Amino acid sequence: MPVTSVDKDLDQLTLTIVAEFPVSVRRLWDAYVDPRQIERFWGPPTWPATFTRHDVFPGGRTDYYMTGPDGSRARGYWEFLAVDEGRSFEVLDGFTRDDGAPDTDLPTTRMVFTFEATDAGSRLTTTSHFGSLSELEQLVAMGMEEGTREAMSQIDAVVGDDATFAADTGTRTQHLDDRTVRFTRVLRGTPQQIWDAHHDPAVLDRWFHGPDGWALVGCRVASEPGQTTRFEWAPEEGVEGEPFALTGELLETDPPHREVFTEAMEGADAPPTRNEQTLTAVEGGTLLTLVITYASAELREMILDTGMVDGMEVGYRRLESEVLSAA
Repeated sequence: MPVTSVDKDLDQLTLTIVAEFPVSVRRLWDAYVDPRQIERFWGPPTWPATFTRHDVFPGGRTDYYMTGPDGSRARGYWEFLAVDEGRSFEVLDGFTRDDGAPDTDLPTTRMVFTFEATDAGSRLTTTSHFGSLSELEQLVAMGMEEGTREAMSQIDAVVGDDATFAADTGTRTQHLDDRTVRFTRVLRGTPQQIWDAHHDPAVLDRWFHGPDGWALVGCRVASEPGQTTRFEWAPEEGVEGEPFALTGELLETDPPHREVFTEAMEGADAPPTRNEQTLTAVEGGTLLTLVITYASAELREMILDTGMVDGMEVGYRRLESEVLSAA
């Protein structure tokens, strides 16, 4: 059991939980910033969590829900106030309604997560700051302390699993719901390098040209919300296939961490997807997380069946070998 102490300070209106782990600070930190990992332990065993958004940078946001034994969902969010990579982060922690709006009937707390090395590994100190004694008592009565103990009891299994989340595992997919899929890939470069590689047309031409034998023949990149994008590919001489293009609109951007954009096949009778891409520094490079929401489950499966993931992996390997290795 990693929790070593729990301290409720009724004068300072804080709840402090200390836990220790037999792994490095870097390994423990990565478990908290990687949505694939944190959702394996954030909820108690009977209320597993799903993280649909996890932006670990100042101004970023996390959205998640926990699913109970009867299928009901408890939803929450974080707003990141500060991030000191590898050392600490501070968030506003609150509840949301089914539509994603904050649930103002329940308290919002300020939480500070502090990571430090110990002789045996690492220590995590989580301090929750409450607005009033009644809010502290309300959340404790809702099972905050017991739930945290149960959740933290699952971390050892996650941080002990190096193979699943290693940098050499390639592009992975996870269905988050009926219409949404999350793609993840650790790339050997910094977030800024990978951001630049996605936004500089000259660099895109070196890796973003699809399968071998295809070329990127058109490239319009957006830098401000409201601007449109267009990428066109065509087969080289002797290669079978018809040219095609993807178009979209940039909805949100926060370089070099996150952007949100739509995407659709030009000329196809299909609604655009909503794509949310996040870059997070982890051991071995940068975790690229791409969450795509489709208009329907049928459309999602049809597109995935085209070999989309294999194509993404080819591109990411080319990005590493042709661009990042030379940086």
